[in-house]
Amino acid sequence: MGAITLNAVEKWYGDVQVIKGVDLEINDGEFVIFVGPSGCGKSTLLRMIAGLEETSRGQVMIDGRDATAEPPSKRGLAMVFQSYALYPHMSVAENMGFSLKTAGAPKAEIEEKVAEAARALRLEEYLERRPKDLSGGQRQRVAIGRSIVRDPTAFLFDEPLSNLDAALRVEMRYEIAKLHEQLDSTMIYVTHDQVEAMTLADRIVVLSAGKIEQVGSPRELYERPGNLFVAQFIGSPKMNILPCTVSGGAFHIQDGRSGPAQGADGAVNLGIRPEAIELGEPGTGHLDGVVDLVEYLGADNYLVIDCGTSGKLTVRADGEEVIRVGDQVGLCFSEGRTHFFDTAGLALQM
Repeated sequence: MGAITLNAVEKWYGDVQVIKGVDLEINDGEFVIFVGPSGCGKSTLLRMIAGLEETSRGQVMIDGRDATAEPPSKRGLAMVFQSYALYPHMSVAENMGFSLKTAGAPKAEIEEKVAEAARALRLEEYLERRPKDLSGGQRQRVAIGRSIVRDPTAFLFDEPLSNLDAALRVEMRYEIAKLHEQLDSTMIYVTHDQVEAMTLADRIVVLSAGKIEQVGSPRELYERPGNLFVAQFIGSPKMNILPCTVSGGAFHIQDGRSGPAQGADGAVNLGIRPEAIELGEPGTGHLDGVVDLVEYLGADNYLVIDCGTSGKLTVRADGEEVIRVGDQVGLCFSEGRTHFFDTAGLALQM
């Protein structure tokens, strides 16, 4: 079992509150990822679950028991850090089995669990090597293997891939996804990388200034953000936001044309994803603009369109389409894919 519940947890450093009454339920076997800007409290919250940071107020429940006051060693959790922290003088097998050895486990049990973890992480041929003879991705797999042999209640990952280059991050994302599928264990993962969050998580917890902004599946957060912060944080490039007025079931943009907005009366901002905007001739669609920047990425072009009083919008276009800086275009917003937000920044669900 690996269910973890946070009940109104707070973290204070003197008079400064960094975690502000977080309530969260993580189900057994679930892969939950904490995301948010730097300083939002995601690593602090993970360390509170691990017992590496004291919980100032509230409860940390692990499998139904109150673990708030328990030391890390009693919580049954395994943490994988950004730094591999491997012993350079030990082999891969010795590094992976070290915690079991210090706990006095029999040699046969250590060898069996190390072999099992090595098979899961495809490290069998590296067991006799030293860390210096491994790539960054292999070292991180050894660090994960060191956690697996302990058979923990849950795995906690604190930005484990941030030290790797882009190609290795892609490889390790695959490794971690397959590992979760194999082990069916609870995993809580902190990252600033949206691609990791969107591709790995069952649910994403979006944090800002020590509070949870929204919790949901990657699709839910992308398609139905609860507020302006989540709308602009989830998605790369981020959602376009432009001022509007809404009345009588229609939106109105300054220097633009109206469109349907049934149920969003009172909205002051319209949100639209880059891929939900179609290019056309000037005078067509909802808004006109001038191409200010073209980023060619092969399959896609990302365009920055200067729309005057409505600001600059990012548009995703087909990479085969030839578009040049200075071109005048019309922008048409796909019906049913617009988002509206009130004066408090809350989404108006249509």
